[in-house]
Amino acid sequence: MLPLQGKKILLGVTGSIAAYKSVVLTRLLMKAGAEVRVALTPAVSHFVGPLTFGAITGHAPFQDLWAENWSAHVEMGLWADLMVVAPTSANTLGKMANGLCDNSVLAVFLAAKCPVMVAPAMDRDMYLHPATQRNLRQLRTDGVQVLDTGEGYLASGLEGPGRMMEPELILEAILGKFSPKETAWKGKKLLITAGPTQEALDPVRYISNHSSGKMGYAIARHAARLGADVTLVSGPTALPAPEGVTTVKVVSARDMMEAVQQRADDQDVFILAAAVADYRPEVEEAQKIKKIAGETSLRLVKNPDILAYLGENRRPDQVLIGFALETQNGLANAQEKLLRKKTDAIVLNIHSAAGTGFVHDTNQITFLDKLGGVERFDLKSKEEVAGDILYQIEIRFLVNKPSDSRHES
Repeated sequence: MLPLQGKKILLGVTGSIAAYKSVVLTRLLMKAGAEVRVALTPAVSHFVGPLTFGAITGHAPFQDLWAENWSAHVEMGLWADLMVVAPTSANTLGKMANGLCDNSVLAVFLAAKCPVMVAPAMDRDMYLHPATQRNLRQLRTDGVQVLDTGEGYLASGLEGPGRMMEPELILEAILGKFSPKETAWKGKKLLITAGPTQEALDPVRYISNHSSGKMGYAIARHAARLGADVTLVSGPTALPAPEGVTTVKVVSARDMMEAVQQRADDQDVFILAAAVADYRPEVEEAQKIKKIAGETSLRLVKNPDILAYLGENRRPDQVLIGFALETQNGLANAQEKLLRKKTDAIVLNIHSAAGTGFVHDTNQITFLDKLGGVERFDLKSKEEVAGDILYQIEIRFLVNKPSDSRHES
């Protein structure tokens, strides 16, 4: 089941250069299973056309208070499970904070019976102005959830706070609204590894693999929504750090091993999804290696095996889950790895299967546990796969598990 299946999200879009990001957010919400309706202020048309939102959602946006459907704000306000205004301009913030109503977004806001979330977007000095900060405080007092702004280069050429939160992070905040309040994961300490490692040849070259980190990051996001205390140890990726997750950035396999060792004693569950390089160059040259005539050779040495280390050194009460990416004899190789690395379970995915592997947003897994259990899953989005993995861990290793006795004498 998709994480927002059956949820009704009302997206308000206001006049800001960040309005183009709302198109991305709309698509993300739809992919997560939500039913989406959109309300637009008149100024949005300077940035994004209403046809764009209508094409994505299948419903014409509400944008004209004086049209035949002028009372749509009442219907939409009663319909929605959550209203999200993204971007929220300084003008709209001020009007929301003072109960003004001169466009469709404001009308829906005042009619809404559901929780409301705003994602401010404006220039640095506008955001920091005392009037804007006063309006934000008033909205918080009124029960509106105000999302943080990002920092960076702004459309004016200035740099600082005021950028609208990225759509992926807004989606995380929305998902958090609908997460179960009490789950077997609540309060559990979970360490996840994700992404590739890079093993340096010289200052400009390295050995690595095609891992994007998408699977591990999806698990981290989902676990945080379920209430787990998540630490994500990530190799180099282009992915934004998940909201509500402690993210530790590393580069090489040895870096990742050190980060895991430092935090291992404090964890309840390990999920090692990273594609760690098995080997590294024996010598890392201090200067760039120059091309020479003829052939050359490269001597490699073994990297530390993080999964095997935890298999040997973890406490009996700690749960260890490994990943196996195979191109042939997948089930047999995964079962052998489960025993050899002394894990509680292995998540197997076959690189040669359609829609699976590093570069895809989908994956197809088989979950194998140490008692011989084998659960096969269909091809799904990695967000859905993350939910399947966490559920399998929950029902096999967390439910009815004896309480933690680490601190007993």
